[in-house]
Amino acid sequence: MTETPLSAVAPVAYEQLTTIAATAGVDAMFTTLATMLKERKRWHALFDTRLLQARFALGIAMVGDVAQIDPAKRLLLDERSLEACREVGWPLVEEGHVAAGWMYLRAAAEPEEMAQSLATLAARLDKQPSAAEPENDEAASQTLQEIITVALWEGVHPALGLSLLLAHNGTCNGITAYEQAISRLPMLRQQPAADVLVDHLYGEISVALAADLLQRGTVLPAPTSHSSTPSDTSITALLEAAGGMADDPAIHVDVSHLQSVLRLARVCTKLASIQKAWQLAHYACRLPAEAVYPGEAPFANVAESSKLFYGAQLGFDVEKAIRFFRSAAATARLEDSGTLPADTLVLLLWRIGRPTEALHAALERPNDASMASSMQATGMLPSLVELAAIGPDWEMLRAACRARGDEITFAVTLAIEHANG
Repeated sequence: MTETPLSAVAPVAYEQLTTIAATAGVDAMFTTLATMLKERKRWHALFDTRLLQARFALGIAMVGDVAQIDPAKRLLLDERSLEACREVGWPLVEEGHVAAGWMYLRAAAEPEEMAQSLATLAARLDKQPSAAEPENDEAASQTLQEIITVALWEGVHPALGLSLLLAHNGTCNGITAYEQAISRLPMLRQQPAADVLVDHLYGEISVALAADLLQRGTVLPAPTSHSSTPSDTSITALLEAAGGMADDPAIHVDVSHLQSVLRLARVCTKLASIQKAWQLAHYACRLPAEAVYPGEAPFANVAESSKLFYGAQLGFDVEKAIRFFRSAAATARLEDSGTLPADTLVLLLWRIGRPTEALHAALERPNDASMASSMQATGMLPSLVELAAIGPDWEMLRAACRARGDEITFAVTLAIEHANG
């Protein structure tokens, strides 16, 4: 963004400012200057003007450090600074200068408001004639990359940033970005982005698989949606139409991408995403053994164990899944597998509505005191109190607290029980 010097467009402005300062006062002069700058969209200069205006109004020296000023005045100056940030930041974002706008709004705007603004701007870009090939429009391309940076890497709207990155930079970049920028966020902030990732890879595979089968002359089943696009047919239906493809060497996706998404999708709780993750696992099960990579326990066989994990949440092979993950938790060694096998059992039992069994599993979970597991750190795992409250099964938890020396959780159970009468 290039700002036009005030003297180049308004040579009489200096006289006007001089007159207003002499007749109406310095504050009025600053207000007039701010109006001039707004008209010329000189947003950075407007910010400086508002800070100078605030200094004058508060009786603070117009130049020099403000570190030693009176605390009450400092608080008022900070409030005026935030107002100036909002006054300047939002027009910059609206004009597509997202990085510059965010520089002001980072401390001054509500995250939800910024997220909505980015979504609106991205939608507007998508409707522009250059949207199909934004690399051909330098300004649009720059704005797009700035939206991705702020939405994804600054954590303002991870799902939006990831969806744009997937659309314009591909699956590999999207998965890498998820791992680096999103995977350690709290579960509720991860989930919309994980839904985007699952949906993207599901579409990628279904399109490629449908095209392959059409080329082979396979009669495709009817689409599962109102659309007539062959790729709208479910992956499981496509595989069934092709006889399962268990001995077929064709691979329609980068296998490392598929296995990464099956892992990252464990955070999902939305039914549509779990259904798609289960179908992705079905597809993974038909891949040649030499094409797949081993995972970590209890997902050493990523395809089969993922099919059990997601399928149980949909009501398929529930008891088989519980037996599998219970056995994996019982036989895993902490030094080899960490707490993932035990965490997975607790999570699955919780999600399928078996809180008492989940509480038992959680109490048997190995205690790695060095740090919280990734599932605990992101909030995927319910707390012991949450599990006990469903019953409520306070006595079992209190007995465990006594054995473990956990007086804090013990006290919480008493507080909750008393609060509930």
